[in-house]
Amino acid sequence: MGNKLIQNLKKLQNTEKAAIQQKFFKTGKGQYAEGDLFLGVVVPEVRKIAKKNLSLQLEQIHELLVNKYHEVRLLGLLILTYQYEIMTKNRDEEGQKKIVNFYLSNTKFINNWDLVDASCYKILGEYCYQNKLDDILSNLSYSSSIWERRISVVSCFAYIHKNELNFFYSIIPRFLNDNHDLIHKACGWMLREAGKKNKLQLKNFLKNNFKVMPKIMLRYSLEKFSEKEKFDILK
Repeated sequence: MGNKLIQNLKKLQNTEKAAIQQKFFKTGKGQYAEGDLFLGVVVPEVRKIAKKNLSLQLEQIHELLVNKYHEVRLLGLLILTYQYEIMTKNRDEEGQKKIVNFYLSNTKFINNWDLVDASCYKILGEYCYQNKLDDILSNLSYSSSIWERRISVVSCFAYIHKNELNFFYSIIPRFLNDNHDLIHKACGWMLREAGKKNKLQLKNFLKNNFKVMPKIMLRYSLEKFSEKEKFDILK
């Protein structure tokens, strides 16, 4: 089944789009996704295929995750995400746990920011929030892998969505000195989302930390503020 899905994706290959994607996702020598390969298949097409193949077993999904093509790995992650949502609706706790363990054991294949963002908070974030397993995300925040660190940050979206902000604000200071802009952007994004839930809490965090925050993190976090509010925070 896994090989059949890979062939289905290859039939949709678009070399012009693939060339654009490889530049956009920084696949050149020395860049964060060095060597990643693209087929040039757009995300909506990948989602269509995923929704039609939700019966795949974890072993078959693993075949997709280890594939060299970016869209094939995305397909595997989307199927996994949809399966987790179904198990949540069915209250299948054992099935949820299996998917989370599988996800954690395959993070090395979740190796670009879009792959992280499309899957982590819907699987790992939801699971950690529901089962009070903050330590899983906390441990990932110390990882040497940029992708595992980004997983820890973006997974907090599940907490923020539920209006639980304390855990997120407890780990965000760890990333103020992170050396990668993909982490800075993720933190800024989550800070902005947290501000939608509690603007005062975000203001207080920014007032206490704006001097040491990476500029791009600060800029992302301030996007929903008026010019006057920005001035009051930064003055």
